[in-house]
Amino acid sequence: MAKTMEEVLERFRTIEFHDDFDMIVAIANGGIVPAGIINQRLQKEVHLLRINLRDEYQHPKYDTPQLLAPVDFDFKGKSILLVDDRIKTGSTIKLARELLKEARSIKTFAVNGTADYALFDEACFKFPWIL
Repeated sequence: MAKTMEEVLERFRTIEFHDDFDMIVAIANGGIVPAGIINQRLQKEVHLLRINLRDEYQHPKYDTPQLLAPVDFDFKGKSILLVDDRIKTGSTIKLARELLKEARSIKTFAVNGTADYALFDEACFKFPWIL
């Protein structure tokens, strides 16, 4: 089941962020679009963390999430909003938290799944920006 862009954007418009972040870190590729939308509200620098587990059909590509490129931004001592499109098993977020462990704080955001900030927490659905 898919969500319309308007359904998802309404959730983006109404979600309240109770933390002050120094930066947004998007897990690429799934977190790029949500991070861009959040950035329109928060106006914080956005960085990419290139981690991958699944292919374009959401099937596991590796046994565990893989870091595909080195972390190339300064995050030590910073407050981070870590963004992904979907958090199902939590394995990608767990790796990201480990990689960013020298941050002051990390809060998670998911369009769908279990996170500190989530728009939906329900069965998987197709995101409206996926063609």
